[in-house]
Amino acid sequence: MVRVLVTGGLGFIGSHLVRRLVSSDWCTSLINVDNMGFGSNVNNLKDVEGCRKYSFVYGDIRDPELVSRLVKDVDVVVNVAAETHVDRSISNPKPFLETNVLGTFNLLEACRHNDVRLFMQVSTDEVYGEAEGGRSFKEGDAFRPSSPYSATKAAADCLVMAYNRTYGLNTIITRSTNNFGPYQHPEKFIPKAIIRAALGLKVPVYGSGRQVRDWIYVEDHVEAIESALLKSRGGKVYNISAGNELNNLEVVKQILRIMDKPMDLIEHVEDRPGHDARYSLDSSLIRSELGWAPRHSFLEALRKTVRWYMQNEWWWKPLADERTLHPTPWKIRW
Repeated sequence: MVRVLVTGGLGFIGSHLVRRLVSSDWCTSLINVDNMGFGSNVNNLKDVEGCRKYSFVYGDIRDPELVSRLVKDVDVVVNVAAETHVDRSISNPKPFLETNVLGTFNLLEACRHNDVRLFMQVSTDEVYGEAEGGRSFKEGDAFRPSSPYSATKAAADCLVMAYNRTYGLNTIITRSTNNFGPYQHPEKFIPKAIIRAALGLKVPVYGSGRQVRDWIYVEDHVEAIESALLKSRGGKVYNISAGNELNNLEVVKQILRIMDKPMDLIEHVEDRPGHDARYSLDSSLIRSELGWAPRHSFLEALRKTVRWYMQNEWWWKPLADERTLHPTPWKIRW
C-alpha cells in the first residue's frame, strides 16, 4: 500500500504524472494538491476525476499548516508544484521565490516531522545554466542559474540535498530537459508556435533562434519519474534527457512543415535578457542504473502534439491570452 501526495498536479507535467500513477498497480491512493494558479487547469485531469484512488485538494504549498496535514496521510511526496515561466520570473521574481523555495521548504519540514518514506523534487536542467563547449551536464556539476526561475529551482534543490544530508530524509531529485506534449499552457514555446501558426499569425522567435534545447516528450519524462520512485534508493539525483538537441528556429520550422504552413510566418524578435545559448544533460546514470530510456522520437512526439492541439481547441482557446495571440513582451526586432 503506497499513498502518494503530488503537488501541482493540475499543471502540465503534474497532470501527466497523476494520470500515470493512478493507472498503476503500486499506487493505492493519490492526493493532488494544487493552488489553481496560472499554470493549473482543472480540465487537465477531467478523465481521472471519478477514479476511486484520486482525490483533489485546493491549496497552496506556501501554507505550512495545510502541507503538514496532508503529509501526515501519505508515504511518498512528489513535488511538481512550481512557478515555471522564465519570462514571468524576469518580470516579477517574487512569486517564484515564495513557491519554489519557501514552498519546497514547507514540504521538507512536514516530511521530516512525519516520517515520510520518500520525498521527490522534480527540478530542471536550467539549474546548471548554459552548457558551453559542447558539454552535457552530469548530476554533480555546479549550479550556474541564469534567471530568477532557475535560481529558485537551484535553491530548492540545495534544500532537498541538505535535508537528506542533515536530517537523513529519504530524497530523490530529478532534473529534466525541456518538456512538450498535450496540456502544456499556450504561452509555452511549442504550443504557442502551433496555435499561432494555426491562426495564421506570426510565430515569434527570440533573437537568431539558434538557442539549443534538448526536447523530451512529457510521457517519457513521467515514465522516468515513476522509474526513479520505484527503483531508486534515496539520496540520488537523476538527469532526464532524450538526446533531441535542436535549436528553437529548427523546432518552429518542423512545426510549420507538419502543419503545411509557410516559413514566412517566422518573425525574429528581440532576445530576452540572460538567454542561455544551450542546455544539455547527460542522462547516462538513469539509463544504466534504472534501465529507463525514452520511447518516443522527437518527430513522432511533435506530430502527436500538433495533432492534439488541433483536435482540442476547446482546451487551449480559453487560455490563449495576449502572450499567446500577440507578440512577445520584448520589442520586435526589425
